[in-house]
Amino acid sequence: MSVSDMVDSPILVVPEKVSKEAPWRWLAAGWQDIWRKPLFSLSYGLVFVLIGLAITAGLWQIGMSSTIPVAAGAFALVGPLMAVGLYEMSRRYQTGESLNLKGVVLVQTASPIHLFYVGFLLLFALMVWSRIALMLYALFISGTYLPLSAFAEFVFETPQGLSMLVVGTAIGGIIAFAIFAMTAFAVPLLMDRNMDALEAVVRSIQVIFKNPVPMMIWAWLIAGLLAIGTATGFLGLIIIFPLLGHATWHAYDDLFGAIKR
Repeated sequence: MSVSDMVDSPILVVPEKVSKEAPWRWLAAGWQDIWRKPLFSLSYGLVFVLIGLAITAGLWQIGMSSTIPVAAGAFALVGPLMAVGLYEMSRRYQTGESLNLKGVVLVQTASPIHLFYVGFLLLFALMVWSRIALMLYALFISGTYLPLSAFAEFVFETPQGLSMLVVGTAIGGIIAFAIFAMTAFAVPLLMDRNMDALEAVVRSIQVIFKNPVPMMIWAWLIAGLLAIGTATGFLGLIIIFPLLGHATWHAYDDLFGAIKR
């Protein structure tokens, strides 16, 4: 069977087992990819940041600044889908293909319809995340929305605020890890291979069970780097988002073996 036949026909994909040092290797490869064509990678990160800042400004403008941390977390959930162009950059670097703006913006994916289904799953998860956060807010805070400064004081200096922080972090962590397990590799799988969304999600989850320690390290690295980027007023994400996007492609290649189209 030729490579083109492999791309155009459904195939069974099973993840490989990797060492616990693998996540650091993926980050190193992602870092190298950023500086192959820094204008492309950093511009991609800048667009991501500008969208985040626009959402933040909108929430501030309508008096819902205390929900900005929740919105930042929800925004990060759709990161795997928004990083498709970064995956394509890394794929082209591997295959030696030329890189151009059209190819990065209008990525030709192997399973576009099923990638849309995963996008819908991420959108649904984002809605669930936001709804739960608002419910917790309503349970622990009476009255109108607090401004961000007053909200921070409430969270860290009152028993109710600390309780909300603990409960919200626990629930948010569970949701975030579930979404990570389902979509971390489903998006690059559907970009690279002709397969259905359900199988891509199943294979993504299978990675967690086959590589629990490396995947926990990878999840913590992603969470930690995103937290650092958010704490810098999103500006750090100009580099961190491309870094994670490129690194995710190398993780996918390591675990599944990217098809060299």
